[in-house]
Amino acid sequence: MHRLSVITSMAMLLLTASASLAQEAQDKEQAKLYMEQAELILAETRAEDDARELMVTAANLDTTYIKANFEAGHMHLITIGKERAVKFFMRIYRQDPNYRFDLEYWIGKSYQFGLDFDRAMDFYNRYRDKLIKKPNYQGKDKIDLKEVDRRILECKNGKEFLANPKPFAIVNIGREINSEYEDYAPVLNADETEIIFTTRRRDGNTYENVADDNKPYEDIFSTVRNGETWKRAVNIGPNINTKFNDSNLSFSPDGKLLFVYKDEGNGDIYFTERQKDGTWGELEALPGIINSSYRESSVSITADGELLYFASERPGGYGGSDIYVCSKDSKGEWSKVKNLGATINTEFDEDGPFIDYSQKTLYFSSQGRKGMGGFDIFKSNLLNADKNEWSEPENMGYPINSPDDDIYFSGTKDGKHWYYSSVREDGMGYSDIYTIKPIEEVKKEPVVAKNPEPVKEEPKQPVVEPVKEQPKVEPKVEPVKPTIVPVKYVVKVVDAETDAPLDAKVRMQGLKDNAPAGMMTNGNDYEFSISNKAAKDYRLSVEREGYIFQNVTVRIEAASTTPKTITNTIRMRKLVVGAVSILRNIYFDFDRATFKTEAYSELNKLEAMMKQNQNLMVEIAGHTDSYGTKEFNKGLSQRRAMAVKSFLTSKGIDPRRVKTVGYGEDKPLASNDDEEEGRQLNRRVEFKVLGN
Repeated sequence: MHRLSVITSMAMLLLTASASLAQEAQDKEQAKLYMEQAELILAETRAEDDARELMVTAANLDTTYIKANFEAGHMHLITIGKERAVKFFMRIYRQDPNYRFDLEYWIGKSYQFGLDFDRAMDFYNRYRDKLIKKPNYQGKDKIDLKEVDRRILECKNGKEFLANPKPFAIVNIGREINSEYEDYAPVLNADETEIIFTTRRRDGNTYENVADDNKPYEDIFSTVRNGETWKRAVNIGPNINTKFNDSNLSFSPDGKLLFVYKDEGNGDIYFTERQKDGTWGELEALPGIINSSYRESSVSITADGELLYFASERPGGYGGSDIYVCSKDSKGEWSKVKNLGATINTEFDEDGPFIDYSQKTLYFSSQGRKGMGGFDIFKSNLLNADKNEWSEPENMGYPINSPDDDIYFSGTKDGKHWYYSSVREDGMGYSDIYTIKPIEEVKKEPVVAKNPEPVKEEPKQPVVEPVKEQPKVEPKVEPVKPTIVPVKYVVKVVDAETDAPLDAKVRMQGLKDNAPAGMMTNGNDYEFSISNKAAKDYRLSVEREGYIFQNVTVRIEAASTTPKTITNTIRMRKLVVGAVSILRNIYFDFDRATFKTEAYSELNKLEAMMKQNQNLMVEIAGHTDSYGTKEFNKGLSQRRAMAVKSFLTSKGIDPRRVKTVGYGEDKPLASNDDEEEGRQLNRRVEFKVLGN
């Protein structure tokens, strides 16, 4: 009997192993088919997003499929989710570090996009050492030493900027303007009552067909302010938008001229005038010598209409795209063009100029200077117009700038806030339009040393000629001003089961203004430095592949003269079957299943978790409080759960991985008698792990 039991156990093990091997072989075969489909798409179109998703699926089906993993990582770097490329590149590095000569460079680049500058520099330096050891290597997979050194410098800059963020609130302008597609290049009139921007949304697009990247063509949209909010944006009209790509560049302060980019002549600047009935006239190419046979990509006009600042790739500049200024002659025609010089332009590309309403400050984007990667936004002040002299450009800093491209920045008449587009965690799709407003920060008072005690004078010796004694002046002792010391907030991340420290993506931003806290890493600790005049609520977010992400609201006390360190240990739970988590920051309109703008940060983290863990299957459960009838609440909770599922599937998540259920008011967490605590806790969305 015992022998039979052993034989049975061995047979079961063999069957299990055989089934496992069969499944593995099937996964490998499917991975190859997905790669073939992806390569076919790229051979015939530029649908990079579609190809990327197929490559990611192939790489996750077969983690040993080196080609699929490299292409999945590479496609992330040239589209979206750039920091996610690390996962795929590291799979290759662990299996075959010599697969490509430049593999360490690409790992470094993905870490750089993820703001992990220490790891980025580590891999850049590994690649740099390899280059120095093989100076004669001329393979196609070589990145020149000059470019590597530039990336290392960007990481050093980025680390400095991340630890000392500028006091800016960056807030999504809202769903009336932003969409799940790309929205960018916002321009406004002087009184901020109208905004014009470029979008690739499907709704309202001039042309029902898609471009060769399988996304709608660019169209120009506009909207006007309705009190404190914006009306829903609409297509600007068929006399401006065509069946193909159309993009706005700038708006004259008086709202009468709109500048538009066209692909004509390798890229030219056009303009249109507003008619008396409020519509826009026909497009015309800018007259004079602004447009050339080379690309002109952006333009900004001064408030008095006498100067145009624009970017051009014409020969004779300092390298790539440079910024120029054009003035009118005595006949009022654009005829005098000059390069802004080496103070503004570099050997790298400069683009996106915006001259403010005072006509004294120029904002522009540069791939050079003290940047942290891609295009960074800088500002420079005009010192002498006749001599074309500008001050040394200043980087606008983090969080405005990032390792990705930050460009097409426009300001307001009062000079107190700005608009631009960016890809951020609370975005509704790809790039969204944001407002940037300064935040008052605590000024660190310098320590003033006490004046020394007055020196005791020796008795004066008598002299022949008596000297009139001057009145004695006691030295003035200034009171010592106390030094404000930032609060140090230390986050430790550990596995909830083992207490083992974990590397994770840790961020902390103001709950209402999205202003980031300065961060440094110290071993496994994440240290934030906070210098607020008053107590403030922050959202602490922690993410790691294979674990349930956490968004925690924490209150940090005001900075004072007393040093203070707060330590918070975040215990991360693995994505095991049965694990349940509340998505506390998913907000809906009252009695509706439509998301508020504030919900997208949480939704995007849920999407990222689903994409990082391809086998994850979840149940999305909607819950309500007891306000209203049971039938209504049941239906509302189901619609809200379905809204979350629809969001995920619109991002490419397989609908078979997401089950929905509406529990209505049946599963309260607290008493519904308490509006502040009870009902608010009960109005929630949860996810439960069904498989992984």
